[in-house]
Amino acid sequence: MSAVRLDAYAESGVAVVTLDRPERLNALDLTAVEELTGVWRALRFDDSVRAVVLTGAGRRAFCTGIDRDVVVPQPASPYMQDDPLLRAGPKANDLWKPVVAAVEGMACGGAFYLLGECEFLVAGAGASFFDPHTSYGMVSAYESLLMAQRMPYGEVARMALMGVKERIGAQRAHAVGLVSQLVPEGGALEAAVACARVVAGSPAEAVQGTVRALWAAREGALARGFAQAPHLIALGNLDAGAQAELFRGRPGEYRTR
Repeated sequence: MSAVRLDAYAESGVAVVTLDRPERLNALDLTAVEELTGVWRALRFDDSVRAVVLTGAGRRAFCTGIDRDVVVPQPASPYMQDDPLLRAGPKANDLWKPVVAAVEGMACGGAFYLLGECEFLVAGAGASFFDPHTSYGMVSAYESLLMAQRMPYGEVARMALMGVKERIGAQRAHAVGLVSQLVPEGGALEAAVACARVVAGSPAEAVQGTVRALWAAREGALARGFAQAPHLIALGNLDAGAQAELFRGRPGEYRTR
């Protein structure tokens, strides 16, 4: 069964990419990452698609990052680190067609690799955003770097440091600029597709050039941060056993702001 679904509507120029693992809160395993990479790269060659919407199946979660059951073998050297989510986003696969995210439910942790490479976010009123890394003894490096391009520093810092104890609700996410449009719960996909259709109606070369120009304003800072991220993770992460112990004892209570 496919973990990623692609629905393309040539008459409107819009494709919808759906993370389709609702039973796992749309968490990504290695198969899902490979499928997602394949979809992005295929869309580079499909001229009938001029804008893309990225969403998650169901209303419980957009995506909860890497699946906790995934084991990613790592080289022994601290100078080499494999992170499968680094190749999961559209920009990482050289796709410069605009991507709009439609978010319902939770978006947390590794979901920010994807959201950080979308042009803008549309969210249902029940959406929430949080970063659990520090609570489980992990450095929030790539996630924080990507979100620092979308939110004020203090908001990103608070989200990363409060961990599982606090979530940013959809209204707060809209107020701080993470979400560009807030709609009633369950309406994110329809609203995002409507935006994508407008974008797809403009000449493709102008749209894609604009996307590339916007990304150019961000990528210098990201490149410098990403160069440091592997070393910060190697220094700051607890070992896998200690992380698992913290995860098993995770608190169930949190506040939403």
